[in-house]
Amino acid sequence: MLTISQVTKAFAGRTLFEDASLQVNRGDRVGLVGPNGAGKSTLFSLILGEASPDEGKVSLERAATIGFLPQENAPAGDETVLELACAVSPELVEVQRTLKATAEDSPEHHDALHTFDELGGWQLEPKAKRILGGLAFRESDFERAAKTLSGGWVMRAHLARLLVMEPDLLLLDEPTNHLDLESLVWFQEYLKSYDGAILMISHDREFLNQLVGSIIEIAHRRLVRYRGNWDSYVEQKAAREEHHAAAFKNQQKEIQSLQAFADRFRAKASKASQAQSKLKQIDRMEKIDAPVSREKTVHFHFPQPPRSGHRVIKLENVDCAYGDLFVYRGLNFEAERGQRMVLVGPNGSGKSTLLKLLGGSLPVQSGTRELGRNVKVGYFSQYRVEMLQPMMTVLDTARDMPNPVSEQVARTVLGSFLFRGDDVFKTTAVLSGGEKTRLALVKLLLDPPNLLLMDEPTTHLDIGSIDALIGALEQYEGTLIFISHDVYFIREVAKTVLHISGGQLTPYAGDYDYYLEKSRASSARAALTSNGERLHNLQPQNGARATAPTSAAGAGLKENRQQRRADAEQRKADAKLKRDWDKRVQEVEMHILSLEGRQRELTGELEKPETYDAGGAAMEFNRELLAVNDELARVTREWEALATVATSSA
Repeated sequence: MLTISQVTKAFAGRTLFEDASLQVNRGDRVGLVGPNGAGKSTLFSLILGEASPDEGKVSLERAATIGFLPQENAPAGDETVLELACAVSPELVEVQRTLKATAEDSPEHHDALHTFDELGGWQLEPKAKRILGGLAFRESDFERAAKTLSGGWVMRAHLARLLVMEPDLLLLDEPTNHLDLESLVWFQEYLKSYDGAILMISHDREFLNQLVGSIIEIAHRRLVRYRGNWDSYVEQKAAREEHHAAAFKNQQKEIQSLQAFADRFRAKASKASQAQSKLKQIDRMEKIDAPVSREKTVHFHFPQPPRSGHRVIKLENVDCAYGDLFVYRGLNFEAERGQRMVLVGPNGSGKSTLLKLLGGSLPVQSGTRELGRNVKVGYFSQYRVEMLQPMMTVLDTARDMPNPVSEQVARTVLGSFLFRGDDVFKTTAVLSGGEKTRLALVKLLLDPPNLLLMDEPTTHLDIGSIDALIGALEQYEGTLIFISHDVYFIREVAKTVLHISGGQLTPYAGDYDYYLEKSRASSARAALTSNGERLHNLQPQNGARATAPTSAAGAGLKENRQQRRADAEQRKADAKLKRDWDKRVQEVEMHILSLEGRQRELTGELEKPETYDAGGAAMEFNRELLAVNDELARVTREWEALATVATSSA
């Protein structure tokens, strides 16, 4: 359906694509990835016909339609939300304008109604309402003027328009940026049954895992296709890079050997012709490019906050209501130094309200909020709006703190969050919403509080910037409580989970995978919005301690005998559990030793030049090495879990 053939394109003096080709067929689900500035947006412009290739050709199947959702700043005018969602063609837009501008009894109005009917306008409205509902619009929103909505809701309305339109090819640029969790889950499921082809840019790795069947990476000015989802792409890319590095290493050894022979014997008459032959052999070789070293996204040390007391913050018997609607009654919550907690639960359950109570931006209506010793609170949502001065430059804003970091450190951090070159001299007044969010995040990381509260910190960040944020939070020595719909980010950062539903708090003393196991959720994404009803009887509520009921006084000797019998059975069960645990640890350790041995053998085979002479051997070794690495990672995680059980039981 879409064919990009041998395209070369330069922009601002830099070649983005050189002899790049791509085929997208009907029904394909494709993720487009690459570092910032690699050319993802330019590729979309070429497909949309907004830019032309310097060489090569971009062609679309005749009569095929394209729908494009930009990352932000989609237009909104006087049309209602429903009219915008139904504006699937220029003809329909013009008809809608005529219907609004003419009297109902006028000939123009009757003609417009007839055209509206012919274009299927009446059939579009029910469909648009269903889609708008899935994207969290209320029925009362349908007749609101689109221009009265915030930018994020305008983007949702345009997304609804594209889904109503059902183009043959959907181009989506960070489509999840403006969606709450439940809308994101609905959108993800909707796209699974979408008939057209989809080409998307997304920082949400879980979203890519759920939807795409291939990944196109912009690398070395080419479009490189990997079959499978994001996780499969990561594995294949690592294997390709490993194979490339081994091939380069072997070729360099061969070149050095040939060159050494030539250098040694070129002056000797009897060997001169052989030496010359070796040099020609080097010239005839198709040289393998040196591997590009993968630098860590974060390669600097972030400033650290002052150490707080052990108890960081406490809410006791807190009530919180919006008008007559109570979100919390008698809320109890406590956080200790060093915790890294993610808040999960359905929309409207009180996650953001809890963050606001902790941050002090929402006053406690009854009960108490108590900060621990030497605690400094930072609330990320609050920073986005309040801390940026319109006339200050990006660089000056990043360094505007009591003890400013050096310009070099500030520019390094800013570069990791996509402010590069002269971008740092822009004033904040001209920044987009996403750029302001990234700048607020940089400022927070350069002068961090020791209690950090973050509401959806990965919105508007690309994958490289998310990795930079993860790297910064790995170094962070304070206490972190956050909300996110990015499953990858949660898995990398959170050490404990707090489920919130119906004003009730259910803590899980483990990471997100532990929570998934306990919640028995249908998917990692669905678990974020689960109401968790079946679990609330398993965990203490609102931070209260679970206590066993006390026996009635004078219950008699019978109950004592029963208690002793129960205690003996418990000791017997504990002893069996210990034996089973010891046996499993020994099995896992032996398995790890075996896998490590095979890993060394395979690595040794891949370093031998003759491996690449045998047809298919290198590929087979690489494939087995990938499987061994995966199994080793899984078994190591099991061993670490067993060790954790041993430590907690000691």
